[in-house]
Amino acid sequence: MTLPIESALNVLSAAGRSRGADELVERRIGAVQTFLAEDLLAVERVLGDTSDQASRPAADAARHLVDQGGKRVRPMALLLGARCFVQEGSEALERIRRPLIEMAAVVELVHSATLLHDDVVDEGMERRGSITARRRYGNGISVLAGDFLLVQALERTGRHAPALLGDLIQTLGRLVDGEIVQLRGRSELDASEETYLRILSDKTASLFVFATRAGALLAGASPAHVDALASYGESLGVAFQLVDDVLDYSGGNTGKNLFADVVEGKMTLPLVLAMKDDAALRELVRELHQGRQENVPRIVERVLASGACDTVRKRAQNVTQSAERALEALPQSPARTLLSVVASEMTRRMS
Repeated sequence: MTLPIESALNVLSAAGRSRGADELVERRIGAVQTFLAEDLLAVERVLGDTSDQASRPAADAARHLVDQGGKRVRPMALLLGARCFVQEGSEALERIRRPLIEMAAVVELVHSATLLHDDVVDEGMERRGSITARRRYGNGISVLAGDFLLVQALERTGRHAPALLGDLIQTLGRLVDGEIVQLRGRSELDASEETYLRILSDKTASLFVFATRAGALLAGASPAHVDALASYGESLGVAFQLVDDVLDYSGGNTGKNLFADVVEGKMTLPLVLAMKDDAALRELVRELHQGRQENVPRIVERVLASGACDTVRKRAQNVTQSAERALEALPQSPARTLLSVVASEMTRRMS
């Protein structure tokens, strides 16, 4: 059984007295992880066992990424979403616990697969403080390891939650489409804010939406409540990526490498906004895409001077508030409280 909600809420209260934004985020997210400790441990076992089923060295490449961990925000959102409608310790929860654990693992398998593929496309050098799988095992093995994880995600969904298979396939389609549009945007310096937000919705938010919908559907939530959690998931995913965009320029104790997106030539919202009225910046970015890495410091300097990061920071805060408002349609519960915590801590990472 997961630990009592009182334990998690006590940690939240104590965390409020912590010093520093990074410490506060870690402790408050840690409180959510404490509440879900047993299920998250089961998810980790599924992730490890699944990775090991691949033929070597693809299994090693998958393990390389999975073992690096992460906050597991997507699995947490799924597990908490279900608990908005079934009580902790109830027979109803026990009946769906296995599908919940499997689907929480599925969303992380999909996420891990996209990271393996992204690092090949982006020629990524580091992730979560370690060298990327592609650097250790090669591009081909990394792609195949990602493919294997996607196949496993589909197989596990078909076996444990077949009603969600259509949703998952649709989500995978959005993930691929978002990556294609983003890749195309690297050669189109006039990428609009609208295009960027479409990429963000498809490539990042769609998996959050799937996670929150899956949790609600497995718990037998009403259509209105499923929609409310999907809205929460969309806003959470958007806020998550906007925060990540800002952190590319500010860092913090987040495990994200400073300026990684700039170095890889990715279009992020601060860069899109800063380039609107800055022809010199557009030229610097064009040259960066042609291989002039020495332009990175000047690009960063101009983006920071433009105030675009502050604009995106405020946008992320507004979207986080939208996520929290979406939760108001759900019945009061400890899980709803913790979902609100997850949303607020995403924004606090920028503090």
